Amino acid sequence: MSRAAEDKKTDDAKRAGKLASKAYLNELARLHVELVRLQEWVVKSGAKVCVIFEGRDGAGKGGAIKAITERVSPRIFRVVALPAPTDREKSQMYIQRYLPYLPAAGEIMLFDRSWYNRAGVERVMGFCTDEQAQEFLRVVPLVEKAIIHSGVILIKYWLEVSPEEQTRRLESRIHDERKIWKLSPMDIESYRRWYDYSRARDEMFAMTDTEFAPWHVVVSNDKKRARLNLISHLLSQIPYEAVEREKVSLPPRQKARGYADPVYPYRYVADKF
Repeated sequence: MSRAAEDKKTDDAKRAGKLASKAYLNELARLHVELVRLQEWVVKSGAKVCVIFEGRDGAGKGGAIKAITERVSPRIFRVVALPAPTDREKSQMYIQRYLPYLPAAGEIMLFDRSWYNRAGVERVMGFCTDEQAQEFLRVVPLVEKAIIHSGVILIKYWLEVSPEEQTRRLESRIHDERKIWKLSPMDIESYRRWYDYSRARDEMFAMTDTEFAPWHVVVSNDKKRARLNLISHLLSQIPYEAVEREKVSLPPRQKARGYADPVYPYRYVADKF
């Protein structure tokens, strides 16, 4: 991108009240350094961290998780995005299928949707009864208290987007072939049922926004700003500290001792760019 085009994009972002790309990337780089420090502390201390991401379709949950995990180890920061339950799982206690994915010592589990499916999509779409949803809302604070008492740091985020911005994002998925895979019939139906989801969200907050496991709401009309705010807040919720690192330097490379590259017809990938 030319300097003029980059300046124009920055000016357009400012006029729209959105964070410019350069400012976003600079701050994201700083936060990535802190996430690496958090990772090192979690491994050394044996901490267990569970972060839940909920919100409306198109609110940017996946993008926020991707921004968090971009520069850290996938063996420490592990993403959980469960598919629809099997027939066997449907017969289990509802939260049972999620329990095996809770973090062990030295792990940070990021739930891209969670057991709160029952309070949202399942309730609105009729995949569970109102009685089942009410029972879930009554019981889940007790379950979360038990999770926290086991030593897990539990952090819950709700990403909220305006009706106008959700429309823009879902239409973008329809017309952009890079994003079409993100669009499902469920997204279309949830778009139509905006106020059913609003009522379900409100009752979920009323019954599960507890002192020991509160909901943190992130307004995500500006995705870049929302990601920075979320990561900064996440870091503030965990009492990590920098871990002293051993100094590393590269050793001298061994001598060839007669080795020569073999004459072999390697199948090189064509250099087209």
